[in-house]
Amino acid sequence: MKKNIGSRMALYPMPIAVIGAMNGDKPTWTLIAHMGIIGHDRVLVSLVASHFINRAIKETKKLSINLVDEAMLPQADYAGSVSGAKEDKSKLFTYEMGEAGAPIIQQAPLTMECTVEDLYQTHGFESFICTINNTYVEEAYVNEKGKIDYHILKPVLFEFPTYQYLRTGGILGACLSFKKK
Repeated sequence: MKKNIGSRMALYPMPIAVIGAMNGDKPTWTLIAHMGIIGHDRVLVSLVASHFINRAIKETKKLSINLVDEAMLPQADYAGSVSGAKEDKSKLFTYEMGEAGAPIIQQAPLTMECTVEDLYQTHGFESFICTINNTYVEEAYVNEKGKIDYHILKPVLFEFPTYQYLRTGGILGACLSFKKK
């Protein structure tokens, strides 16, 4: 029998990403796991309203979503543990500017460069509705058909109730292959 545990966010684990935005002439970074797909060309990035990076995103209307793999996890974790209001995080990652004007972490295996189209506010959160302008992926993670190969890329996942990072697992089967016979 199922037990009612109240109104809880239970859509975890989720991939983690470092969000980047330009703060004047320097980038600033923060670690998040609250993001979602809202179409084939749109994503939602949800940040606590008091985050330092929010102001920079609202000013520039640009951000990058840099997926985190195990190699960059220590730096990414640090990006989420200190506030940009108290510490300059601009040198935390080597970066370059994307074609649409957002800072892109060179070490990230995959980056989506986005333009903010709308802002949706809820109690304590600001959710940025973004159009994906460009997706940059290391060639080693692209298969022979030109698709991203997540069997190789393996983004780090975050599980909220325990605050733990997880590895991606194995294959269970192909999507839409479990039809009744």
